[in-house]
Amino acid sequence: MGLRTTGGNVPETSPAEPAVPRGYAWLVFALSFGLLLSDYMSRQVLNAVFPLLKAEWLLSDAQLGSLSGIVALMVGVLTFPLSLLADRWGRVRSLVIAAVVWSLATLGCAVSADYGEMFLGRFMVGVGEAAYGSVGIAVVLSVFPVTLRATLSGAFIGGGAFGSVLGVSISGVAAQQLGWRWAFGIMGIFGLALAAIYALVVRERRLAPSPGALGKTPDRRTAVRSLLPGLFSSVSVVCAYVGSGLQMFVAMALMAWTPSFFSRYYSMAPAGAGVAAGAFALITGVGMIVGGVVSDRLSRRSAARKWTVAITCSLGSLVFLMTGFLLPAGVPQLVLIGAGALLCNATAGPAAAMVANLTPASVAATAMATLTLANSLLGLAPGPAVTGMLADRHGLLGALRLVPLAALAAGAVFTVGRRSYEKDLRRLGPLPDVPLKNLEPQP
Repeated sequence: MGLRTTGGNVPETSPAEPAVPRGYAWLVFALSFGLLLSDYMSRQVLNAVFPLLKAEWLLSDAQLGSLSGIVALMVGVLTFPLSLLADRWGRVRSLVIAAVVWSLATLGCAVSADYGEMFLGRFMVGVGEAAYGSVGIAVVLSVFPVTLRATLSGAFIGGGAFGSVLGVSISGVAAQQLGWRWAFGIMGIFGLALAAIYALVVRERRLAPSPGALGKTPDRRTAVRSLLPGLFSSVSVVCAYVGSGLQMFVAMALMAWTPSFFSRYYSMAPAGAGVAAGAFALITGVGMIVGGVVSDRLSRRSAARKWTVAITCSLGSLVFLMTGFLLPAGVPQLVLIGAGALLCNATAGPAAAMVANLTPASVAATAMATLTLANSLLGLAPGPAVTGMLADRHGLLGALRLVPLAALAAGAVFTVGRRSYEKDLRRLGPLPDVPLKNLEPQP
């Protein structure tokens, strides 16, 4: 099926059944997922060695937060232009180059002599990782049926949490046994190896067997420019961007600071704190996958139920996390924080599915870049950095008690999106994966 419009306004983002063998599609997913693991392992290795850097270089919590936040800031600033370039010049080539850049930058962090050099290394990690999430998910969604979007989006984005698990866990053990420099070195070498495999196995021709599959027509530049307004074509899409970003603030603050939380309030060594924090990151990843699966299942009869899932997860994470951090250290506190971690980023799958449904195929990576931009500027960058600044003023525990308030704002934005959703559907036409008869609200 070629690119066509729904309701005369918004083109479908991919054909119902892509012309790619199912086995190869899953191989593309596995390798893309593997690179996403490397992405977040390189990003989160820093958080596992926070206590060691703080002691060796006498850094404040605000400085530690800036080393984490600069990566997300560069992702936010560069994801849109780099993703647009990837749409024009080849997504596979762009993914391989990105992986090489962030892996070499991570190796650079391993030989940093002071805060300034580490900051530069982390800056370059952010440059390399800027477009991977958006371009990678565009590649994955292009080789699977549209009916699996929320599930695949949740699973792929969940790779960030699983990468964080591996990053903080492996890095914590490596830092304790070999020193913090080896923690960075291991992650850099792993990323370079995966990039080489990806370049050998995944080919642009096989992802887009027909000449126009990715919009590669002679007037491609003009076509892309004319389709950019579709990225902000409705109130509901904008709410998906903003709500996802606000909820990401909570998730990233937790991922960045849970190793330090366990080190300071549970008196754990770096290895133990890293493993404990990794367990909570794993819970977050499971929640992202489950959120996508539940969203797909519930929305079979009513597409608007994707919003209900997002609202429920946002408000649930607010209640569990605020209550958990108010309790003293112990099992009840950990249980409630775990429940909050399960829900805190389960909104990722529904949000990504909505963005993919309402944006055209020729700028699919750019559409995901817009979502990544919102996630970065509203969540990934400020989450760790703001938490660090709050920790300098109120202590880390006090800061973590305030962080969940962002989920309240996210829930409100998702509510606005749900209320305008039916009107947007009538104006833009039906989604490609939702039968027309199912677009009306269901009881």
